[in-house]
Amino acid sequence: MSYATTLLQRLRTAGVEPSDSEDVKLKKQLLMFAMGLMTATPVLWLALYWMMGLDVSASLPFGYQLVSLATLITYLVTLNFNFFRAAQLVLFLFFPFVLQWKLGNFITASGVVLWGLLAPIGAILLYSPRESIPWFVAYVVLIAASAAIDYQLAGVVTVPAIPERASVVFFALNFIGMSSIVYFLLRFSTAERDKSQAHLEETHRALQAEQERSERLLLNILPGPVAERLKQDEGTIADGFADVTVMFADIVNFTTIAEGMSPNQIFSMLNKVFSSFDALAEKHGLEKIKTIGDAYMVAGGLDTDDSTNYSEKIALMALEMRDMLEHDLGVNEHRLQIRMGIGTGPVVAGVVGKKKFIYDLWGDTVNLASRITSEAVPGMIQVDATTYRRLRAKFDFDPPHTVYLKGKGDTVIYRMRGLKSDEAPRAAASG
Repeated sequence: MSYATTLLQRLRTAGVEPSDSEDVKLKKQLLMFAMGLMTATPVLWLALYWMMGLDVSASLPFGYQLVSLATLITYLVTLNFNFFRAAQLVLFLFFPFVLQWKLGNFITASGVVLWGLLAPIGAILLYSPRESIPWFVAYVVLIAASAAIDYQLAGVVTVPAIPERASVVFFALNFIGMSSIVYFLLRFSTAERDKSQAHLEETHRALQAEQERSERLLLNILPGPVAERLKQDEGTIADGFADVTVMFADIVNFTTIAEGMSPNQIFSMLNKVFSSFDALAEKHGLEKIKTIGDAYMVAGGLDTDDSTNYSEKIALMALEMRDMLEHDLGVNEHRLQIRMGIGTGPVVAGVVGKKKFIYDLWGDTVNLASRITSEAVPGMIQVDATTYRRLRAKFDFDPPHTVYLKGKGDTVIYRMRGLKSDEAPRAAASG
Protein backbone atom coordinates (compact mmCIF):
# COMPACT_ATOMS: atom_id res chain seq x y z
CA MET A 1 0.00 0.00 0.00
CA SER A 2 1.45 3.39 -1.06
CA TYR A 3 1.85 6.29 1.36
CA ALA A 4 -0.82 8.32 -0.47
CA THR A 5 -3.25 5.40 -0.22
CA THR A 6 -2.51 5.14 3.49
CA LEU A 7 -3.30 8.84 3.99
CA LEU A 8 -6.55 8.51 2.02
CA GLN A 9 -7.53 5.51 4.14
CA ARG A 10 -6.83 7.51 7.31
CA LEU A 11 -8.89 10.40 5.92
CA ARG A 12 -11.85 8.08 5.25
CA THR A 13 -11.69 6.63 8.76
CA ALA A 14 -10.94 9.96 10.51
CA GLY A 15 -7.59 8.54 11.60
CA VAL A 16 -9.23 5.91 13.80
CA GLU A 17 -6.80 3.19 14.91
CA PRO A 18 -7.72 -0.40 15.93
CA SER A 19 -6.43 0.25 19.46
CA ASP A 20 -8.67 3.30 19.96
CA SER A 21 -11.45 3.09 22.51
CA GLU A 22 -15.03 3.76 21.47
CA ASP A 23 -14.83 7.21 23.09
CA VAL A 24 -11.68 8.19 21.16
CA LYS A 25 -13.17 6.89 17.90
CA LEU A 26 -16.23 9.07 18.42
CA LYS A 27 -14.13 12.16 19.21
CA LYS A 28 -12.05 11.72 16.06
CA GLN A 29 -15.17 11.34 13.91
CA LEU A 30 -16.79 14.39 15.53
CA LEU A 31 -13.75 16.60 14.99
CA MET A 32 -13.40 15.54 11.36
CA PHE A 33 -17.11 16.28 10.81
CA ALA A 34 -16.86 19.74 12.46
CA MET A 35 -13.66 20.61 10.57
CA GLY A 36 -15.30 19.75 7.25
CA LEU A 37 -18.25 22.03 7.99
CA MET A 38 -16.07 24.90 9.17
CA THR A 39 -13.79 24.61 6.15
CA ALA A 40 -16.66 24.61 3.66
CA THR A 41 -18.65 27.43 5.29
CA PRO A 42 -16.31 30.35 4.32
CA VAL A 43 -16.58 29.33 0.66
CA LEU A 44 -20.36 29.45 0.86
CA TRP A 45 -20.36 32.79 2.67
CA LEU A 46 -17.97 34.36 0.15
CA ALA A 47 -20.12 33.06 -2.71
CA LEU A 48 -23.18 34.70 -1.13
CA TYR A 49 -21.34 38.00 -0.71
CA TRP A 50 -20.25 37.81 -4.36
CA MET A 51 -23.79 37.02 -5.56
CA MET A 52 -25.06 40.05 -3.64
CA GLY A 53 -22.46 42.26 -5.37
CA LEU A 54 -20.48 42.95 -2.21
CA ASP A 55 -16.70 43.31 -2.40
CA VAL A 56 -15.31 41.21 0.47
CA SER A 57 -11.71 40.01 0.46
CA ALA A 58 -11.29 36.23 0.21
CA SER A 59 -7.74 36.28 1.58
CA LEU A 60 -8.69 35.72 5.24
CA PRO A 61 -11.11 32.79 4.67
CA PHE A 62 -8.64 31.28 2.22
CA GLY A 63 -5.86 31.60 4.78
CA TYR A 64 -8.08 29.89 7.37
CA GLN A 65 -8.67 27.00 5.00
CA LEU A 66 -4.96 26.60 4.29
CA VAL A 67 -4.08 26.53 7.99
CA SER A 68 -6.95 24.12 8.71
CA LEU A 69 -5.88 21.77 5.92
CA ALA A 70 -2.28 21.97 7.13
CA THR A 71 -3.34 20.76 10.60
CA LEU A 72 -5.35 17.96 8.94
CA ILE A 73 -2.39 16.79 6.86
CA THR A 74 -0.15 16.89 9.92
CA TYR A 75 -2.68 14.78 11.79
CA LEU A 76 -3.01 12.23 8.97
CA VAL A 77 0.78 11.88 8.78
CA THR A 78 1.53 11.76 12.51
CA LEU A 79 -1.84 10.57 13.91
CA ASN A 80 -1.25 13.07 16.72
CA PHE A 81 -4.87 13.61 17.70
CA ASN A 82 -4.06 15.86 20.65
CA PHE A 83 -2.35 18.36 18.34
CA PHE A 84 -5.13 18.20 15.75
CA ARG A 85 -7.82 18.71 18.39
CA ALA A 86 -6.14 21.71 20.02
CA ALA A 87 -5.24 23.33 16.68
CA GLN A 88 -8.78 23.05 15.31
CA LEU A 89 -10.37 24.42 18.46
CA VAL A 90 -7.98 27.40 18.38
CA LEU A 91 -9.03 28.07 14.77
CA PHE A 92 -12.72 27.70 15.68
CA LEU A 93 -12.25 30.22 18.48
CA PHE A 94 -10.11 32.95 16.89
CA PHE A 95 -11.04 32.95 13.21
CA PRO A 96 -14.57 34.39 13.69
CA PHE A 97 -13.17 37.27 15.78
CA VAL A 98 -10.38 38.01 13.30
CA LEU A 99 -12.98 37.99 10.53
CA GLN A 100 -15.20 40.39 12.46
CA TRP A 101 -12.29 42.77 13.04
CA LYS A 102 -11.60 42.61 9.30
CA LEU A 103 -15.25 43.37 8.42
CA GLY A 104 -15.66 46.16 10.95
CA ASN A 105 -17.83 45.51 14.01
CA PHE A 106 -20.69 43.38 15.32
CA ILE A 107 -23.17 45.01 12.94
CA THR A 108 -21.18 45.02 9.72
CA ALA A 109 -19.90 41.49 10.41
CA SER A 110 -23.47 40.29 11.06
CA GLY A 111 -22.56 38.63 14.36
CA VAL A 112 -20.00 36.31 12.77
CA VAL A 113 -18.33 35.89 16.18
CA LEU A 114 -21.19 33.57 17.07
CA TRP A 115 -19.20 30.90 15.20
CA GLY A 116 -16.54 31.14 17.90
CA LEU A 117 -18.98 29.40 20.26
CA LEU A 118 -18.10 26.20 18.43
CA ALA A 119 -14.78 26.14 20.33
CA PRO A 120 -16.18 25.68 23.89
CA ILE A 121 -18.98 23.43 22.59
CA GLY A 122 -16.39 21.35 20.72
CA ALA A 123 -14.25 21.24 23.86
CA ILE A 124 -17.16 19.69 25.77
CA LEU A 125 -17.49 16.97 23.14
CA LEU A 126 -13.79 16.47 22.43
CA TYR A 127 -12.31 16.90 25.91
CA SER A 128 -14.63 16.95 28.92
CA PRO A 129 -17.07 19.39 30.54
CA ARG A 130 -14.42 20.53 33.04
CA GLU A 131 -11.73 20.99 30.39
CA SER A 132 -14.11 23.06 28.28
CA ILE A 133 -14.27 25.84 30.89
CA PRO A 134 -11.08 27.69 29.74
CA TRP A 135 -12.36 27.65 26.15
CA PHE A 136 -15.68 29.17 27.20
CA VAL A 137 -13.90 31.79 29.32
CA ALA A 138 -11.69 32.69 26.34
CA TYR A 139 -14.76 33.05 24.14
CA VAL A 140 -16.49 35.35 26.64
CA VAL A 141 -13.31 37.44 27.04
CA LEU A 142 -13.00 37.87 23.27
CA ILE A 143 -16.67 38.87 23.01
CA ALA A 144 -16.23 41.43 25.79
CA ALA A 145 -12.99 42.78 24.29
CA SER A 146 -14.55 43.12 20.83
CA ALA A 147 -17.56 44.88 22.30
CA ALA A 148 -15.33 47.29 24.26
CA ILE A 149 -13.29 48.13 21.17
CA ASP A 150 -16.43 48.65 19.08
CA TYR A 151 -17.83 50.88 21.84
CA GLN A 152 -14.68 53.00 22.00
CA LEU A 153 -14.35 53.33 18.22
CA ALA A 154 -18.04 53.94 17.52
CA GLY A 155 -18.35 57.09 15.37
CA VAL A 156 -14.58 57.50 15.19
CA VAL A 157 -13.50 54.81 12.72
CA THR A 158 -15.18 54.41 9.37
CA VAL A 159 -16.40 50.86 8.79
CA PRO A 160 -17.06 49.23 5.43
CA ALA A 161 -20.40 50.14 3.95
CA ILE A 162 -22.49 46.97 3.93
CA PRO A 163 -26.16 47.38 3.04
CA GLU A 164 -28.55 46.93 5.96
CA ARG A 165 -30.49 44.22 4.11
CA ALA A 166 -27.31 42.25 3.49
CA SER A 167 -26.39 42.62 7.13
CA VAL A 168 -29.81 41.30 8.21
CA VAL A 169 -29.53 38.34 5.83
CA PHE A 170 -26.10 37.39 7.16
CA PHE A 171 -27.23 37.82 10.75
CA ALA A 172 -29.91 35.24 10.03
CA LEU A 173 -27.47 32.99 8.14
CA ASN A 174 -24.89 33.13 10.91
CA PHE A 175 -27.47 32.20 13.53
CA ILE A 176 -28.91 29.44 11.34
CA GLY A 177 -25.49 28.16 10.30
CA MET A 178 -24.04 28.05 13.79
CA SER A 179 -27.21 26.58 15.28
CA SER A 180 -27.26 23.92 12.54
CA ILE A 181 -23.66 22.91 13.13
CA VAL A 182 -24.18 22.65 16.89
CA TYR A 183 -27.37 20.68 16.35
CA PHE A 184 -25.82 18.22 13.91
CA LEU A 185 -22.72 17.79 16.05
CA LEU A 186 -24.83 16.98 19.10
CA ARG A 187 -27.12 14.77 17.03
CA PHE A 188 -24.16 12.92 15.50
CA SER A 189 -22.53 12.53 18.91
CA THR A 190 -25.72 11.21 20.52
CA ALA A 191 -26.44 8.83 17.63
CA GLU A 192 -22.91 7.41 17.72
CA ARG A 193 -22.98 7.07 21.48
CA ASP A 194 -26.31 5.24 21.21
CA LYS A 195 -24.76 2.90 18.63
CA SER A 196 -21.77 2.36 20.87
CA GLN A 197 -24.03 1.72 23.86
CA ALA A 198 -26.11 -0.74 21.85
CA HIS A 199 -22.92 -2.50 20.77
CA LEU A 200 -21.67 -2.63 24.36
CA GLU A 201 -25.01 -4.02 25.54
CA GLU A 202 -24.93 -6.64 22.80
CA THR A 203 -21.37 -7.54 23.77
CA HIS A 204 -22.41 -7.67 27.42
CA ARG A 205 -25.31 -9.99 26.58
CA ALA A 206 -22.96 -12.21 24.59
CA LEU A 207 -20.52 -12.27 27.52
CA GLN A 208 -23.35 -13.10 29.91
CA ALA A 209 -24.51 -15.92 27.64
CA GLU A 210 -20.96 -17.24 27.45
CA GLN A 211 -20.58 -16.93 31.21
CA GLU A 212 -23.85 -18.81 31.75
CA ARG A 213 -22.66 -21.49 29.33
CA SER A 214 -19.38 -21.75 31.24
CA GLU A 215 -21.34 -21.94 34.50
CA ARG A 216 -23.46 -24.78 33.14
CA LEU A 217 -20.36 -26.62 31.93
CA LEU A 218 -18.72 -26.16 35.32
CA LEU A 219 -21.83 -27.40 37.11
CA ASN A 220 -21.84 -30.45 34.83
CA ILE A 221 -18.41 -31.29 36.21
CA LEU A 222 -18.67 -30.16 39.84
CA PRO A 223 -21.31 -29.90 42.56
CA GLY A 224 -22.70 -26.37 42.94
CA PRO A 225 -20.89 -25.40 46.19
CA VAL A 226 -17.59 -26.83 44.92
CA ALA A 227 -17.94 -24.93 41.62
CA GLU A 228 -18.54 -21.71 43.57
CA ARG A 229 -15.45 -22.29 45.69
CA LEU A 230 -13.38 -23.01 42.61
CA LYS A 231 -14.50 -19.70 41.06
CA GLN A 232 -13.38 -17.94 44.24
CA ASP A 233 -9.95 -19.55 43.74
CA GLU A 234 -9.75 -21.14 47.16
CA GLY A 235 -6.73 -23.21 46.12
CA THR A 236 -6.86 -26.85 47.12
CA ILE A 237 -10.45 -28.07 47.52
CA ALA A 238 -10.82 -31.23 49.62
CA ASP A 239 -13.59 -32.10 52.07
CA GLY A 240 -14.31 -34.98 54.36
CA PHE A 241 -17.85 -36.38 54.55
CA ALA A 242 -18.85 -38.68 57.39
CA ASP A 243 -21.70 -40.36 55.55
CA VAL A 244 -22.02 -40.73 51.77
CA THR A 245 -23.66 -43.43 49.69
CA VAL A 246 -21.62 -44.43 46.63
CA MET A 247 -22.73 -46.62 43.74
CA PHE A 248 -20.76 -48.16 40.91
CA ALA A 249 -22.43 -49.62 37.83
CA ASP A 250 -20.40 -51.82 35.52
CA ILE A 251 -21.43 -53.07 32.07
CA VAL A 252 -20.93 -56.84 31.95
CA ASN A 253 -18.64 -58.28 29.25
CA PHE A 254 -18.31 -54.90 27.58
CA THR A 255 -14.98 -55.74 25.93
CA THR A 256 -16.46 -58.80 24.25
CA ILE A 257 -19.52 -56.86 23.07
CA ALA A 258 -17.41 -54.03 21.66
CA GLU A 259 -15.07 -56.25 19.65
CA GLY A 260 -17.26 -56.30 16.55
CA MET A 261 -18.20 -52.62 16.70
CA SER A 262 -16.66 -49.49 15.17
CA PRO A 263 -15.42 -46.68 17.44
CA ASN A 264 -18.47 -44.54 16.50
CA GLN A 265 -20.84 -47.36 17.37
CA ILE A 266 -19.13 -47.91 20.73
CA PHE A 267 -19.30 -44.20 21.54
CA SER A 268 -22.94 -43.94 20.46
CA MET A 269 -23.91 -46.91 22.60
CA LEU A 270 -22.14 -45.68 25.74
CA ASN A 271 -23.36 -42.13 25.22
CA LYS A 272 -27.00 -43.26 25.08
CA VAL A 273 -26.67 -45.43 28.17
CA PHE A 274 -24.71 -42.98 30.30
CA SER A 275 -26.83 -40.00 29.21
CA SER A 276 -29.88 -41.92 30.41
CA PHE A 277 -28.10 -42.58 33.71
CA ASP A 278 -27.29 -38.86 33.96
CA ALA A 279 -30.99 -38.04 33.58
CA LEU A 280 -31.84 -40.44 36.41
CA ALA A 281 -29.15 -38.92 38.64
CA GLU A 282 -30.57 -35.44 37.99
CA LYS A 283 -34.10 -36.70 38.63
CA HIS A 284 -33.12 -38.03 42.07
CA GLY A 285 -30.87 -35.10 42.97
CA LEU A 286 -27.71 -37.21 43.07
CA GLU A 287 -24.18 -36.31 42.00
CA LYS A 288 -22.63 -38.10 39.06
CA ILE A 289 -18.94 -38.41 39.82
CA LYS A 290 -17.44 -39.87 36.65
CA THR A 291 -17.41 -42.61 34.07
CA ILE A 292 -14.41 -44.92 33.83
CA GLY A 293 -14.53 -46.79 30.56
CA ASP A 294 -17.71 -48.85 30.81
CA ALA A 295 -18.25 -48.09 34.53
CA TYR A 296 -20.46 -45.36 35.98
CA MET A 297 -20.08 -43.80 39.44
CA VAL A 298 -22.70 -41.76 41.30
CA ALA A 299 -22.96 -40.57 44.92
CA GLY A 300 -25.52 -39.13 47.31
CA GLY A 301 -24.90 -37.01 50.40
CA LEU A 302 -22.35 -34.61 48.93
CA ASP A 303 -24.68 -31.72 48.28
CA THR A 304 -27.98 -32.18 50.06
CA ASP A 305 -29.76 -31.09 53.22
CA ASP A 306 -31.41 -34.51 53.53
CA SER A 307 -29.27 -36.48 55.97
CA THR A 308 -30.60 -39.99 55.16
CA ASN A 309 -32.83 -40.01 52.09
CA TYR A 310 -29.96 -40.03 49.60
CA SER A 311 -29.30 -43.74 50.30
CA GLU A 312 -32.89 -44.49 49.30
CA LYS A 313 -32.51 -42.36 46.18
CA ILE A 314 -29.38 -44.27 45.18
CA ALA A 315 -31.29 -47.54 45.58
CA LEU A 316 -34.22 -46.29 43.49
CA MET A 317 -31.85 -45.09 40.79
CA ALA A 318 -30.14 -48.50 40.73
CA LEU A 319 -33.48 -50.25 40.22
CA GLU A 320 -34.45 -47.83 37.45
CA MET A 321 -31.08 -48.30 35.74
CA ARG A 322 -31.51 -52.05 35.77
CA ASP A 323 -35.10 -51.87 34.49
CA MET A 324 -34.12 -49.39 31.77
CA LEU A 325 -31.45 -51.69 30.37
CA GLU A 326 -33.79 -54.68 30.53
CA HIS A 327 -36.81 -53.09 28.84
CA ASP A 328 -35.84 -49.91 26.94
CA LEU A 329 -34.47 -50.98 23.54
CA GLY A 330 -34.19 -47.31 22.53
CA VAL A 331 -31.38 -47.04 25.07
CA ASN A 332 -30.14 -50.60 25.10
CA GLU A 333 -30.45 -51.95 21.57
CA HIS A 334 -27.47 -54.22 22.25
CA ARG A 335 -29.18 -55.71 25.34
CA LEU A 336 -26.42 -54.77 27.70
CA GLN A 337 -26.47 -55.94 31.30
CA ILE A 338 -25.02 -54.20 34.33
CA ARG A 339 -24.03 -55.14 37.83
CA MET A 340 -24.09 -52.62 40.65
CA GLY A 341 -22.55 -52.19 44.05
CA ILE A 342 -23.55 -49.71 46.76
CA GLY A 343 -21.59 -48.73 49.84
CA THR A 344 -22.21 -46.15 52.58
CA GLY A 345 -19.72 -44.48 54.86
CA PRO A 346 -17.08 -41.75 55.11
CA VAL A 347 -15.31 -40.41 52.02
CA VAL A 348 -12.91 -37.67 51.05
CA ALA A 349 -14.02 -35.55 48.09
CA GLY A 350 -12.02 -32.98 46.20
CA VAL A 351 -10.94 -31.39 42.95
CA VAL A 352 -7.92 -33.01 41.32
CA GLY A 353 -5.64 -31.03 39.02
CA LYS A 354 -5.52 -27.46 37.71
CA LYS A 355 -6.13 -28.23 34.04
CA LYS A 356 -8.77 -30.71 32.91
CA PHE A 357 -9.61 -31.09 36.58
CA ILE A 358 -12.09 -33.64 37.91
CA TYR A 359 -14.13 -34.00 41.07
CA ASP A 360 -13.45 -37.38 42.65
CA LEU A 361 -14.00 -39.44 45.80
CA TRP A 362 -11.54 -41.50 47.83
CA GLY A 363 -11.72 -43.72 50.83
CA ASP A 364 -12.65 -47.15 52.09
CA THR A 365 -16.32 -46.65 51.18
CA VAL A 366 -15.41 -46.05 47.53
CA ASN A 367 -13.19 -49.14 47.43
CA LEU A 368 -15.91 -51.21 49.07
CA ALA A 369 -18.58 -50.17 46.57
CA SER A 370 -16.22 -50.87 43.66
CA ARG A 371 -15.29 -54.35 44.90
CA ILE A 372 -18.90 -55.26 45.73
CA THR A 373 -19.71 -54.41 42.11
CA SER A 374 -17.01 -56.69 40.71
CA GLU A 375 -18.42 -59.60 42.79
CA ALA A 376 -21.95 -59.20 41.42
CA VAL A 377 -23.55 -61.10 38.56
CA PRO A 378 -25.49 -59.49 35.66
CA GLY A 379 -28.58 -57.63 36.80
CA MET A 380 -27.60 -57.82 40.47
CA ILE A 381 -27.51 -54.92 42.93
CA GLN A 382 -25.31 -55.60 45.95
CA VAL A 383 -25.02 -53.40 49.05
CA ASP A 384 -22.91 -53.35 52.16
CA ALA A 385 -24.23 -53.87 55.69
CA THR A 386 -24.56 -50.13 56.45
CA THR A 387 -26.64 -49.51 53.35
CA TYR A 388 -28.75 -52.61 54.07
CA ARG A 389 -29.64 -51.39 57.57
CA ARG A 390 -30.71 -48.04 56.11
CA LEU A 391 -32.85 -49.54 53.33
CA ARG A 392 -34.30 -52.76 54.74
CA ALA A 393 -37.56 -51.14 55.84
CA LYS A 394 -38.53 -50.23 52.26
CA PHE A 395 -36.61 -52.68 50.07
CA ASP A 396 -36.53 -56.47 49.80
CA PHE A 397 -33.19 -58.23 50.11
CA ASP A 398 -31.95 -61.78 49.79
CA PRO A 399 -30.41 -63.31 52.90
CA PRO A 400 -26.89 -62.05 53.60
CA HIS A 401 -23.87 -63.88 52.36
CA THR A 402 -20.17 -63.49 52.92
CA VAL A 403 -17.62 -62.90 50.19
CA TYR A 404 -13.90 -62.42 50.31
CA LEU A 405 -12.85 -58.97 49.07
CA LYS A 406 -9.27 -58.07 48.31
CA GLY A 407 -7.93 -55.77 51.00
CA LYS A 408 -11.10 -56.24 53.09
CA GLY A 409 -11.22 -59.93 53.89
CA ASP A 410 -14.52 -61.66 54.52
CA THR A 411 -17.33 -59.14 54.05
CA VAL A 412 -21.08 -59.50 54.53
CA ILE A 413 -23.10 -58.19 51.58
CA TYR A 414 -26.79 -58.17 50.63
CA ARG A 415 -28.47 -58.55 47.25
CA MET A 416 -31.31 -56.11 46.73
CA ARG A 417 -34.29 -57.44 44.79
CA GLY A 418 -36.49 -54.35 44.71
CA LEU A 419 -39.03 -52.28 46.63
CA LYS A 420 -41.33 -53.97 49.10
CA SER A 421 -44.77 -54.55 47.60
CA ASP A 422 -46.44 -51.89 49.75
CA GLU A 423 -43.74 -49.30 48.89
CA ALA A 424 -43.88 -49.70 45.09
CA PRO A 425 -47.06 -47.63 44.56
CA ARG A 426 -45.67 -44.78 46.66
CA ALA A 427 -42.40 -44.78 44.74
CA ALA A 428 -44.28 -44.75 41.44
CA ALA A 429 -46.42 -41.83 42.61
CA SER A 430 -43.41 -39.81 43.82
CA GLY A 431 -41.44 -40.56 40.65
